[in-house]
Order: sequence, then structure tokens, then C-alpha cells
Amino acid sequence: MSQLLSFEALVVLDAIDRRGSFAAAAEELNRAPSSLSYQVQKLEQDLDLMIFDRSGHRASFTKAGQLLLDRGRMLIHAAEEIVADANVLAHGWELDLTIAFDGLICASELFPMVELLGKKSKTRVKLQEEILAGCWEALTQDRADILIAPMPMVVPSEVKIEAIGKIDSIWVAAPEHPIHSEPEPLLPETRAKYRGIAAADTARQAPPLSHNLLDEQPRLTVSCMSAKKDAIVAGLGIGTLPTKMIKPLIESGALKVIHGAEESGIELVIAWRRNRMGKAKSWCVNYLKKHGV
Repeated sequence: MSQLLSFEALVVLDAIDRRGSFAAAAEELNRAPSSLSYQVQKLEQDLDLMIFDRSGHRASFTKAGQLLLDRGRMLIHAAEEIVADANVLAHGWELDLTIAFDGLICASELFPMVELLGKKSKTRVKLQEEILAGCWEALTQDRADILIAPMPMVVPSEVKIEAIGKIDSIWVAAPEHPIHSEPEPLLPETRAKYRGIAAADTARQAPPLSHNLLDEQPRLTVSCMSAKKDAIVAGLGIGTLPTKMIKPLIESGALKVIHGAEESGIELVIAWRRNRMGKAKSWCVNYLKKHGV
């Protein structure tokens, strides 16, 4: 049985689930979709079980397939930890380092740190945008080594946190949006009339969160903060965006602050697990403590 279920097959199942389709998983793995489909079908034949239910519009995991996925992810994470630990033990500098950041922060704010780290180490850095509960889930489930995000209500155990400043956000809409004609645009009953634009929570297992949306309000949910900004600029709805991110758009007239809106400050922290403190992780933590984002 161990010869029939390869580690590569587990990686394929994980990618299909995370990306939502065979085509998207194939793109991530730099494979042809037909190659992935064949590998999964071959795996089903070898194991004599159905991994995917193909009766609906989109293939979904069967109960047996979900078990393979869940247990397989445990093996993938274990293998990643083995490689990371061995590399740190041998060289001090990690082979890979994933830095997750809340969508409120522009990835470009981290580019100077990446450039300086590159002059010291060959560590491969991944910058990973997360939203709301997905931020802390990424850290606690070891999908990220370092996290930059708003201060949580409850700090997870075994996580170290340092405050690094705050980020301001404000209510905005496109200049021609009808909310600007309202006498009191930010009253809940007024906001409820207009579509709210939200970035989807990236949590995979934790209950998804939402901010500044009313239950009765129409909404458009997009995949990232950049798409949220674009949707608001296009006049599709209203929402809050980081002041620093949208300052050029306000100055150019592409966005307009909603009357009566005031900046709300959100405290930012860096967080990391106390285990496996390699040189790259330690260097980035110290850099962020000193320079922030």
C-alpha cells in the first residue's frame, strides 16, 4: 500500500483542494491538467476507491478522499518540518521562509526587507497575503513562519507577539457613487442600501469573519484587498480601505472619502512561533521590530 500512495499524490490532492479545481492546481504545480487527472484516476484504480465524486458540476472529495487529504496533509507538514529543522541544524539559515501579512498591508512594504535579507542569505522568501481569521490560522497551522497582522482578541499559545505600530483605514466610495448624496451616509440604515465590498476571509478551517458589513446589506466578496480596492474604484460599492494604500487615489480623484468618515487606527503586530528560530526568521523579526511596515 505504501508504494501505491506516493508523497507526490498527496501534494496533488492538497493543491486541488486549496486551489479549488484541477486546472488551478495544475497551474500551481506547473503540470498539465490532463496529467493531474490521469494521476488521480490511476491512484483511484491502485487504491480501489473513489477519491472524487464527479456526479455534480464540479468534482468534490468523497469521504474516503477527504480522509486521504486530511491525513496526507499531516504527512506533508511533517515532511516540511523535517526539511526545515535539518536545514537550520546544518546551515543556520532556513531554506524557505513564509511571511504572511494581513491584506491591510501592501506587499511592497516588505520589499526592502526581502532585498536586504537576500544580501545575507539564499533563503527563499514567500510573501503570503491573508485576510482576517486566515492570518492567525496560517501561523498556528504552520503555513507561515512570521505574521504581520492586527492585534488579535486572544493571543494563541506558543506565539510571541510584538507591537510595531498602527495602520489607519477610512470609508470611501467612487466619486460618482450615490452614497455621497446622502445627508448621513454612514448611518447603518443608510449603508444598508448600498453594496458593501469585502475581501474574503482566507481561513480554511476557522469560522470566517467579516468587518463593517451589515446582515441585510448587499455585498460583493472578492479574493484580496487589491481586488476590493479595484471594485470600490469601479463604483460597485462602498467599503473601508487603508489610508496609506489609497492616498494617491484620493489625491487623483479616483476615490472619495465618504462624508463624516474618520480614520480608525488598527494596532499592528508581528507574531511568530517560538520553535525553530533559524537565522532568517530571527533576522526578519528583528528587522520588523526596528523598521515596522
